[in-house]
Amino acid sequence: MLRAAYWLSAVLYLPLGLVLYFFPSNLSELLGLSPLWLPRLSGALITAWGGLLIAAAYRPDNVTRYGVAAANLLAAATLIPAALRGTAGAVSGLMLIVSIVLGVAGLLALLGGSRHA
Repeated sequence: MLRAAYWLSAVLYLPLGLVLYFFPSNLSELLGLSPLWLPRLSGALITAWGGLLIAAAYRPDNVTRYGVAAANLLAAATLIPAALRGTAGAVSGLMLIVSIVLGVAGLLALLGGSRHA
């Protein structure tokens, strides 16, 4: 169960990090994001976190278990209010789905009790 939490988290964080890192400049101008370094830095950090999750999925332990649970639950707690207040239907729905998957992965990480999941 603990490995599933890592894999679910990595499946979300790695693509998001790569999309943010390779964010096209014409799309950033369309969205009004002038400092392109901010999404690239965020993308690099999220991609590194996804890679760490994949590596930790092969040998999960209690230290990384609580780290992935805390990160996923905090991300879900941040995204849920934004998704519920959102005006665009597709974006709000996607944010709600991502936050639900992150919340489930966080709970799985908390419930995965043994070192060898």
